[in-house]
Amino acid sequence: MHKPVILRLAKYVGRYRFLLAATIAFALVGNSAMLYAPRKIVQAIDTAAAGVSGLPAKLVFIGGLYLLGLLFTWLAAVAANETAVRVVRDMRRELFNKLNNLPVSYFDTHARGELQSRLTADIDAVADGLSHGGVQLVSGIITVVLSLCFMLAMNGWVTLVVIIITPLCFLVGFFLTRYGSGRFREQSAAQGVLSGYAEEIITGRGTVAAFGYGKHAMGKFSEMNSTLYKAGWRAQFASALVNPSTRFVNNIAYVLVGAAGTVAAMYGVLSPGGIAGFLTYTAQFSKPFNEITSVTMQIQLAIASARRVFAVIDEPEQSPDGSAELSPTTTGNIHFHDVAFSYVESAPLIRGFRLEVKAGQTVAIVGKTGAGKTTLVNLLMRFYDSDSGRILVDGQDIVGAPRDDVRRKFGMVLQETWLFAGTVRDNIAYGAPDASDEQIIDAARAAHAHGFIKRMAGGYNALIAEDGGNLSQGQKQLLTIARAMLTNPSMLILDEATSSVDVVTERRIQRAFRKMMTGRTSFIVAHRLSTIRDADCILVLDSGNIVEQGNHEELLAKNGAYAVLYHSQFEKYSQLT
Repeated sequence: MHKPVILRLAKYVGRYRFLLAATIAFALVGNSAMLYAPRKIVQAIDTAAAGVSGLPAKLVFIGGLYLLGLLFTWLAAVAANETAVRVVRDMRRELFNKLNNLPVSYFDTHARGELQSRLTADIDAVADGLSHGGVQLVSGIITVVLSLCFMLAMNGWVTLVVIIITPLCFLVGFFLTRYGSGRFREQSAAQGVLSGYAEEIITGRGTVAAFGYGKHAMGKFSEMNSTLYKAGWRAQFASALVNPSTRFVNNIAYVLVGAAGTVAAMYGVLSPGGIAGFLTYTAQFSKPFNEITSVTMQIQLAIASARRVFAVIDEPEQSPDGSAELSPTTTGNIHFHDVAFSYVESAPLIRGFRLEVKAGQTVAIVGKTGAGKTTLVNLLMRFYDSDSGRILVDGQDIVGAPRDDVRRKFGMVLQETWLFAGTVRDNIAYGAPDASDEQIIDAARAAHAHGFIKRMAGGYNALIAEDGGNLSQGQKQLLTIARAMLTNPSMLILDEATSSVDVVTERRIQRAFRKMMTGRTSFIVAHRLSTIRDADCILVLDSGNIVEQGNHEELLAKNGAYAVLYHSQFEKYSQLT
């Protein structure tokens, strides 16, 4: 079950062959010194027993061997840790790059907190497993091989006792580890679910409080936390059981070796020093098994976490970008030609959609919730690609152009605002990082954001909390409008861009928008129909199709779907009924 994951991790480690070779070399020297020391201890004991001189010199030499072993063992750990750090750096970079290249539909179906857990907690778990388990594995193999060689050189029959008992240790460790691996997978999955839910509740803390959802959220969180606790308990129990079980087997081997060594000494096959040496080598031989099993938790968790990381890395990316960039002097002629699209294959949303927009026109898109208004915006920005048909900008199919090139042609202001932790200046200049202070201030003035920015401590250098937590919703929206104005795009998309500002500010922004939209093709997704009276063309959508089309006066005169929507916002409820 683990083999593909381990092989993939080995490929990452293989990128740093020099560090891996250094780890092996340092471990080889360090463990050789540590394991050669007992051989000299045997000689020292036999020298003392025989009353021969030279014991102090042997003790000094033994001390030097242990110091040398300590130094190179430390160097091996440093090299192994450096390898682990570089490997997880590469994995984190690859995972983040993958997230940037996944289609928008993937994020529509996966919780943000769960993805964050893979980028942080899971990557950290892989780092712990590699740094702890890696050096233990290398040192363990060297120790087992050298200990076996030294014991065979001393006495083959006594060594045979150790060799016979060792498979039992392997079997115990194998079955317990296999059981534990499934528990750690459960733990990682439960951790991801819990992280995703916690992120949602923290992000929507205002809504949670407003609807009195706190107790229910706590109950749901407690249920998830209980699931994680049970999965974690089973994983930890399995991990904790491995080490004492293998130690018990190793202790049996230690006792049997002592008995066999004593018998060998009685027949003159081993010296008193030889018995002590064999017991030391037996302990050294079993030590790697105990050390590796002691880090079983980290290793199992690392494998489970790596599997979750690789699951994201293996997700299919968005369709390849085209290479035919749009003209730098895009005028904004847009043509939807027989476009069909569905979020779910079994439920078509847009079918045979046709629309021609001339350069400089302002097109408003209205309709009931779910009519397909935002879907058209998603298709224009290539957040999604149409299932069939074509969308042309100045006669060029946008599917053949790079996504970034298409999106640079549009300035976009959404109803859902997004700001990052940083200064006001950086947030406004997000789409134009090279903009001058004067340009940034002009954009803020045009969006009527300059006034409240100057009242903030620090002005344009004031720090904004993550997701604009220290700003009102209206202030956040003004900053996103300033951000769009600064990019000076060829075309505009305004998706209910003034929904969170007061009426006075809305009117000011509308004037600024009208000035900004002059000469630019603009799409306005609107629910408040008072904001689109001046639009050149109003599209009324229903189930992804245009049911009415015309300007404000024409559509009111038809007394159709648009008139119903319009009057529903400006007449009393009694008149509607």
